[in-house]
Amino acid sequence: MQKNNLGYPRIGARRELKKACEQYWSGKTGRDELLDVAERLRRENWKVQQEAGIDLIPCNDFSFYDQVLDMSLTLGAIPKRYNAVLTQNKENTELDLYFAMARGYQKGGLDITAMEMTKWFDTNYHYIVPEFHKNQAFKWFSSRITEAFSEAKKNLDKTPKPVLIGPVTYLLLGKEKEEGFERIDLIKNLLPVYIEILNKLKDLGAEWVQLDEPFLAMDLSEKEKEAYRLAYTTIADECKELKLLVATYFEALGDNTALAASLPVSALHIDLARAPRQLDTVLDAIPDSLSLSLGVIDGRNIWKNDYEKSLSLIDKAISRLGRDRVFIAPSCSLLHTPYDLDAETAIDPEIKNWLAFARQKLDEVSELHKIAEGNASLLEENRKAQESRRISERIHKPRVKSRVAGITEADTERRSPFPVRQKIQKKRFALPLYPTTTIGSFPQTPDIRKLRAQLKKGGISPGEYAAQIEKATVEAIRIQEKIGLDVLVHGEFERNDMVEYFGELLDGFVFTQNGWVQSYGSRCVKPPIIFGDVSRPEDMTVQWSRFAQEHTGKIVKGMLTGPVTILQWSFVRDDQPRSETTCQIALAIRDEVVALEKAGISMIQIDEPAIREGLPLRKKDWPAYLDWAIRAFRISASGVRDETQIHTHMCYSEFNDIIAHIAAMDADVITIETSRSQMELLEAFSGFRYPNEIGPGVYDIHSPRVPTVEEMVVLLKKAAILLPAENIWVNPDCGLKTRKWEETEAALRNMVKAAALIRKEVGQTV
Repeated sequence: MQKNNLGYPRIGARRELKKACEQYWSGKTGRDELLDVAERLRRENWKVQQEAGIDLIPCNDFSFYDQVLDMSLTLGAIPKRYNAVLTQNKENTELDLYFAMARGYQKGGLDITAMEMTKWFDTNYHYIVPEFHKNQAFKWFSSRITEAFSEAKKNLDKTPKPVLIGPVTYLLLGKEKEEGFERIDLIKNLLPVYIEILNKLKDLGAEWVQLDEPFLAMDLSEKEKEAYRLAYTTIADECKELKLLVATYFEALGDNTALAASLPVSALHIDLARAPRQLDTVLDAIPDSLSLSLGVIDGRNIWKNDYEKSLSLIDKAISRLGRDRVFIAPSCSLLHTPYDLDAETAIDPEIKNWLAFARQKLDEVSELHKIAEGNASLLEENRKAQESRRISERIHKPRVKSRVAGITEADTERRSPFPVRQKIQKKRFALPLYPTTTIGSFPQTPDIRKLRAQLKKGGISPGEYAAQIEKATVEAIRIQEKIGLDVLVHGEFERNDMVEYFGELLDGFVFTQNGWVQSYGSRCVKPPIIFGDVSRPEDMTVQWSRFAQEHTGKIVKGMLTGPVTILQWSFVRDDQPRSETTCQIALAIRDEVVALEKAGISMIQIDEPAIREGLPLRKKDWPAYLDWAIRAFRISASGVRDETQIHTHMCYSEFNDIIAHIAAMDADVITIETSRSQMELLEAFSGFRYPNEIGPGVYDIHSPRVPTVEEMVVLLKKAAILLPAENIWVNPDCGLKTRKWEETEAALRNMVKAAALIRKEVGQTV
């Protein structure tokens, strides 16, 4: 049996890559310094995997920003607007072109928007969406893949396994940028480049190559299935001496089982953490020539593996295939888990004994291999850890479970329908058409982060910390007033993260010191761990919202994170249904919403950017999920009076296929990301005749470039074609936490000017 790993975290145990990238982007360091940090991280990752005894160690799983963007650069799928990055500034390198595609470019007279970004399947990882045109040609543009293999080969005592996104998945991850074709039609244009790369890897000494094809776990059209057959038959014919491992994950193969098993490759990887029941079906389908990689260790969560359950799957596969055709592996790349549990010195020992991070999951692969070879002591130690968790009294709270069981339909309904509420709210707030606001957070400056670190280390008292946060809050209020925003926010300076902050104040959560995972680019998050029943012991945000409202005559929104997003962006307990945990969180948020209203907060935003992300990958499973997810939001939002306006925010989501459920959330105002997609997402709301108010994001906060007034006016005009003017708000795409104050103020001033111009066009001056 071979021990296989699909991918490893790349940001560094202390977020070294994040810091190095941000230093490079700011011009504080050069290219060589950035490359040195990246090289060191790769060497460390390979060493850790080699010491853990992994046989198939991945390379090319490292990325400066995103693996899909890496593939676009490699394949020459570079939108024409970026050509000037290299032609007009000879000092720019391939790396600068790469970052321009990810972040936009605003330098030396050039002003180029970034490529679109969206969620990687049902995770909180974001990828850069490839852009395709009819009859598009591809070429081998970047040699990163072969360079990564050669580098890994020098640093390992075994042959590394290059990892590439498979050709069909790569096309399906993209978007057509003109009409008259389907992106899957480009498969014949794409395959020659893949074949060229694979043959070069073979010439360099590669034995195994992993091609990630997670779309094999998705609903596929007949044309897409045929593309798989064509792609892998062609590759097999042209790359005869190379062993290919096709990796699927995040869901069962389902009705694609026969297709996957028929591909002319050497091995198939399946996710048995998410879908253990698929093993029997897969074993019945695979031919004698195919090996099977068993993803028995959960690559997306942090719970210690239950060896008995995994061994039952491994033994079943061995009995059918023999040992030589069975690989043991995590379910997917370990990109989605923190680095090393040993770095956590503050977690309660009882709870820590239930956990495994990326480093420990490598050990679990090796330990399962040893147990399968007869090591009984490792199995007994694991049994004790599993039993400790099962019987712990810290997990189950009868009062919380009883309250969830007592939820009624009345708890999910606002007192009046939206048209009635809208009239009441319009009269109460007396806002102009196209009211301007932001999504919630303002820049978390180095001073703010330093302040929080000092508090944690005991360098300052809670009172000193609070005084400084109050000062930053008042300053943010004054800046917003000066800019001319209509509805203000307090800035969220007291919050480390939109989920972690709430988890720290709720019962049932535990936290890490260094449990960072990558969300996109240099953006890292530290998800809390939900280990037990969730409840709210006291107010969480009331103090700061009340304080901000007392310092201005304008409306200040209360800012909360919604129950589904807290669930999705945490490491969630796996011993009860996710729907049950979400209801517990919803009741806690409901209590906070009611407390905010009592404190005089008249607008309350409950962010739910993860609603779309949480959709199951197969459409047949959508109704059950949407039923409890939308219900949870309604529970959290329905405890207030009609005159209190409930906002929600969603970003980087496609809404067309769930628009009816978005409407069923019944938020008074929804703000969404639309700038990178040039208002495309609004078409779903327009076609559906979405009845409530909408704030389409008019500029991309994930890029450092400052948008012009004119481009935001253009976007608002597009929105005006699709939506009633009285229902449109004006706001950025998302929170401004990661931006700098200078660019934030400039962008918001332009946004307010754009709103003023569009008001004049519809007949109302400011």
